[in-house]
Amino acid sequence: MTTSNGSGDGQPEPGLSVIMNERRQLINLAYRLLGSLTEAEDAVQETSARWYAMSRQQQEAIENPGAWLTTVASRVCLDLLGSARARRERYVGEWIPEPLPDRTEWISGPPGGDPADPADRVTLDESVSMAFLVVLESMTPAERVALILHDVFGYSFAEVGEIAGRTPLACRQLASSARRRIRASGTPATPAAQRAGVVRDFKRAWEARDIDALVGLLDPDATLTADGGGLVSAALRPIEGGEQIAHYASTSPLGYPA
Repeated sequence: MTTSNGSGDGQPEPGLSVIMNERRQLINLAYRLLGSLTEAEDAVQETSARWYAMSRQQQEAIENPGAWLTTVASRVCLDLLGSARARRERYVGEWIPEPLPDRTEWISGPPGGDPADPADRVTLDESVSMAFLVVLESMTPAERVALILHDVFGYSFAEVGEIAGRTPLACRQLASSARRRIRASGTPATPAAQRAGVVRDFKRAWEARDIDALVGLLDPDATLTADGGGLVSAALRPIEGGEQIAHYASTSPLGYPA
């Protein structure tokens, strides 16, 4: 989308250019904080609305628009995290984060974009693995914000404190607590290619209803957590054990868990 600046040169309006330039970074940040691409889009939309609500003079008075947008987006996410936590506590059944789409479906990056773009490297790195997002869900909103802003996006604890409304020392302690949760989870760092191969093999075995192949692909101590999002039926409790999971997957009319 392009808005004329009134000069007839076809260039985007300065205010719009700021949003366009920062949008991918904001989506990357909001997705990690919220664990949902839809909610991340909503947070960035709200951030954009607050930017456009200002006059041109107010926008031009902001020394670093990117930092302003990041601060606002982070605070919007903090509010959403609090309300989301309340909703999920009332949710019947298990809740899991929304997995990131394939890069070709990633809405913030143009198809065929340069993979060397720093924002794309952020999008595709291991910090958005499903296992990591699940661990993030065990954290308080403040821990999550401190960890993501400092450890993933490189903000100083002073900057994190300004965003979260806490002291730098408090933010340092929050990030340390978040790291302890990650270490305690024992989440293995499985290469993305290996994970993708297992998913493909699991899909083929499920389509063939080959229970033996499914069992062979699953750890005997594996646990399946299903989330219907309140829209479709799903197992209300985690299913324990590779064999039990294989039988569930092979008989489920809804397909295998993504």
